[in-house]
Amino acid sequence: MKILLVYPQYPETFWSFSHALRFISKKAAFPPLGLLTVAAMLPNEWEKKLVDMNIIPLNNEDIKWADYVFISAMVVQRNSVKEVIAACNKLGTKIVAGGPLFTTGYDEFEGVEHFILGEAEITLPSFLADLANGCPKPLYTAGEPPDISQTPLPLWQLINIKHYSSMNLQYSRGCPYDCEFCDIVLLNGHKPRTKSKDQMRAELEVLYRQGWRGSVFIVDDNFIGNKRKLKMETLPAMIEWSKERKYPFTFYTEASINLSDDEELMRLMAEAGFRQVFVGIETPSEESLAECNKQQNQGRDLAASVKKLQNHGFEVQGGFIVGFDSDPASIFKSQINFIQKTGIVTAMVGLLNAPRGTRLYHRLKKENRLLRDITGDNTDFTINFVPKMKYETLINGYKHILETIYSPSQYYERVKTFLKEYKPLKTGQARISQLRFYHIEGFLKSVWFLGIKEKGRRYFWKLIISTLFRRPRLFPLSITLSVFGFHFRKVAEKFIKHSSPEPIN
Repeated sequence: MKILLVYPQYPETFWSFSHALRFISKKAAFPPLGLLTVAAMLPNEWEKKLVDMNIIPLNNEDIKWADYVFISAMVVQRNSVKEVIAACNKLGTKIVAGGPLFTTGYDEFEGVEHFILGEAEITLPSFLADLANGCPKPLYTAGEPPDISQTPLPLWQLINIKHYSSMNLQYSRGCPYDCEFCDIVLLNGHKPRTKSKDQMRAELEVLYRQGWRGSVFIVDDNFIGNKRKLKMETLPAMIEWSKERKYPFTFYTEASINLSDDEELMRLMAEAGFRQVFVGIETPSEESLAECNKQQNQGRDLAASVKKLQNHGFEVQGGFIVGFDSDPASIFKSQINFIQKTGIVTAMVGLLNAPRGTRLYHRLKKENRLLRDITGDNTDFTINFVPKMKYETLINGYKHILETIYSPSQYYERVKTFLKEYKPLKTGQARISQLRFYHIEGFLKSVWFLGIKEKGRRYFWKLIISTLFRRPRLFPLSITLSVFGFHFRKVAEKFIKHSSPEPIN
């Protein structure tokens, strides 16, 4: 068999970092980890190629070469997926499709011969067995969640790692919480399933041997779902490996806010080399947190929790939502004040949406408030249901948040607030960063675009000069965050410009 694995193109989004990547001449933030892992599950004797359309275009010759085209995608890649399916159908190449987009919405796609839904460790072997016997079925669905301790190492040799700004790996699947708007439990279940410490060492080692040096994103939706195993086994193994290899990687991940309650866990993560953690803050409104069942955020001082994480050496990246039924008219001002006060520099604020199959989706469907499917882009001004708040008020308030928090004055002020609280570890991970050519390139471009061309350049220089004199060790971080701000402003400006004053029915 000749198998072409295709990863469709992302549109420009908050998380694409497309404008920031140009500063360091990288083409994409992350490689397609799911497809690389699926490739490792296919028979060794099969020929395999991978086309990441975020790196290179998909051409007809590659499609013609293949016996099957394997596609995996998330919801935000829907439009590109449809283009890939059309191209394969035109050339007569059969398609095998899987991943989150198809698992929750395969019925909207025509022209796909085989859907492999759920987690591939369960459904892919059944398809391969039927294919070998000449009787593959059009649809494969999963039952019990698989034991991911049996998941093979990704086939990193299928890509050129130099095109990416970060590598990624997965440690666990599943989240113990049940937020109303979240589809993670639909895809991966409530019970966190984890890999062994030996697997983690092997995952790190294979990246190291591929020549990677730099940041590694652990893609788990909640890295701390099994705290005991992390503290007893996984993090000590990662620390030991990092010391042996002289700290070649920095790590970042996603976690719930209750990480701030565990001193030992924070210390171990910092020692292992974790520098950033994305936290779903969602809202400072207790009523809205109760509405969406965000139990882990309720009844606590969220700002104090963020500060505690920053004091332990983590840059907190935050997710925020407006559009809850319980949101008061003051929510927009409250969100701005919270974001600025806490110094959450990377603050993604989006309108509430109801992904297919979530508890929110079913509630809104019962209330006859659903309008359409989600786009998968958290910040594109679309909302797929009728909100309780007047639509125009919601959109104008959301627009005001973006215009405020991404403006140069507010953004750079937030960076300074964060740097005052940020206390990175002074041993071990301090040696991780290694100067590379693209760092120099990025610095020179930042001086040109942010310090000379951009209107808010005075804020850039105030931050840079202040950091150089007061905390020179954080100078590289201040440059990185400045570049991120440039990207956020560009994305926000685009969506604000094209935002619709009326809901689309």
